[in-house]
Amino acid sequence: MLFFTQCFGAVLDLIHLRFQHYKAKRVFSAAGQLVCVVNPTHSLKYAPTRCAVAQTSTEQGSLPPCHHHEAVHDPQLVPCTCPLFSCPWEGHLEVVVSHLRQNHRINILQGAEIVFLATDMHLPAPTDWIIMHSCLGHQFLLVLRKQEKYEGHPQFFATMMLIGTPTQADNFTYRLELNRNQRRLKWEATPRSVLECVDSVISDGDCLVLNTSLAQLFSDNGSLAIGIAITTSKVHNGEAEM
Repeated sequence: MLFFTQCFGAVLDLIHLRFQHYKAKRVFSAAGQLVCVVNPTHSLKYAPTRCAVAQTSTEQGSLPPCHHHEAVHDPQLVPCTCPLFSCPWEGHLEVVVSHLRQNHRINILQGAEIVFLATDMHLPAPTDWIIMHSCLGHQFLLVLRKQEKYEGHPQFFATMMLIGTPTQADNFTYRLELNRNQRRLKWEATPRSVLECVDSVISDGDCLVLNTSLAQLFSDNGSLAIGIAITTSKVHNGEAEM
């Protein structure tokens, strides 16, 4: 009975995932957009991370331990850019993509325009939805996070990070768009480099920010579809319009 129950639950999960993907393809296929269904993952890194330690130490006027570490080892090494875990991995920028795919099982989708379909938006914070987007000869990391910036008031934060240097990131513009029930919300900005900390980007609010009620307006049965487009541009101003 236990074996049957576990197998039956797995089958139901698979059916639910296929149904979500079918609905998304039916809605967005007319626009010729690729759809990727992304399941949530509860973040395991909300213990103090290297980014948090570095920020705190700088505010206190002292050098963080990682500065000494970098001075001893290869300064070209970068920490793991996956915002889900406090991963101790370090490596060169050109092998970050392979690390994310092999060690963290993050999917990658190719195409000029794609649809990021985040499921189970009702789950409690903190929760992350992550995917890599390959476009224009570069790889980007899309992060959607549900987080309580103020206690009891969860918000959704969506941002695009280039797996490259800040100089390379300045050459692109990304657009995140939500469109449902005759409502449209669009955020357009220059992506940040993964050499910067995702946590800092979210803390600064330099991303698409949705409160719970606004997210519900654009969600469908607990899933939120975000259209993603990346272009080469020198535009540096972010804007949100509705």
